[in-house]
Amino acid sequence: MLDYTHLAALRAIIQTGSFDAAAAALNVTPSAISQRIKTLEDQLGVVLIIRGAPASATPAGQRLFRHAGEVALLETTLGADLNGLLPDETTTQIRVVVNADSLDTWFIHAMSQVDGFLFDVSTDDEDVSADWLRRGEVMAAVSAHAKPVQGCESIPLGRLRYLATACPEFAERHFAAGFSAATAKHAPMLVFNRKDHSQHQWLQAEFGKRITPPAHLLPSTRGFVSAAIAGLGWGLNPEPLVREHIAAGRLVTIGNAPIYDVPLFWQFNRVTGYALQPLTNAVKYAAKQWLEQ
Repeated sequence: MLDYTHLAALRAIIQTGSFDAAAAALNVTPSAISQRIKTLEDQLGVVLIIRGAPASATPAGQRLFRHAGEVALLETTLGADLNGLLPDETTTQIRVVVNADSLDTWFIHAMSQVDGFLFDVSTDDEDVSADWLRRGEVMAAVSAHAKPVQGCESIPLGRLRYLATACPEFAERHFAAGFSAATAKHAPMLVFNRKDHSQHQWLQAEFGKRITPPAHLLPSTRGFVSAAIAGLGWGLNPEPLVREHIAAGRLVTIGNAPIYDVPLFWQFNRVTGYALQPLTNAVKYAAKQWLEQ
C-alpha cells in the first residue's frame, strides 16, 4: 500500500522542481521530503526523482505522479460529496491538452467556469492530442478524433471554423490574376508548425491536387492573425479572431470556398470522468457558444 504523504512529496517536487520548494509547499523540512522520497524509492525498488536543478521525474516517477494526481482529483470530488468531511486538496490539478487555436478562442472560457481546481494545460495539434491520453500524460484532451482512446469517453463538441485570409495588399500582390493553383503555388503561406497540414488540406480541396507553397512557420494563433494583417502570408485563421478584422477591411477571405471546419471532440479518462464532470459541463457549454454546431 502506498503512503500518500510520500506521494504528496513526489507531486510537490515535480510541480516545483526542487526539494526545498516542495518542503515549503507542504510545510515540512527538506530533510523530511528527502526521507519520504527515499522511503518510496526503497519500497518500489526504482529511482523516482533525478536530483538536479531542477529536479525531474524518471519514467517511473512520472507514472506515479500521474497516479497521485488522479487520486487527488478523486479525493477532492469525494470530499465535496461528503460535505467537506475530507481535508481540502487545494492544489489538485487537472491535466489537459488542448490545441492552441481552441485555447486562444474558447477553452479558457470553459476553464473560468470551474471552481476548486488548478489547471496544468499543454498544447498540441488536435490530430495528435489523443496520443497524450493514450500515454496517460493527461486526464482529458480536445481532439480531432471521434473514436475514443481505450479507457476514455468521447463527446462531440462542434466544429471550429477557420477562414482562409490575407490582407488586401497581399491578395492584390499575389492574386491579382485570380486565386488559382498557379498563383497559390508561389504565395507565401503561414503554417503553425510541422504537424500543421490544414493549409495544405484546404488547398487540396480548392484545386483537387497537392500544392506546396513557400511557408512561414509561426507557432502562435494570434501571431497568425497579426502576420496575415502585416502581409507576411496567408493562412487559415479561426473565424472568431478575424471576424472584426474582415469587417474593418484589414483582412479579406481568399479562395472559392474560404471556410475550413475542424470537428472537435472532448475525450477524457473514464476513471476520473465523474471528478471531471464540472469541467466537462463547462467545456460543452463553451463549445455551444463558440463552435459551429
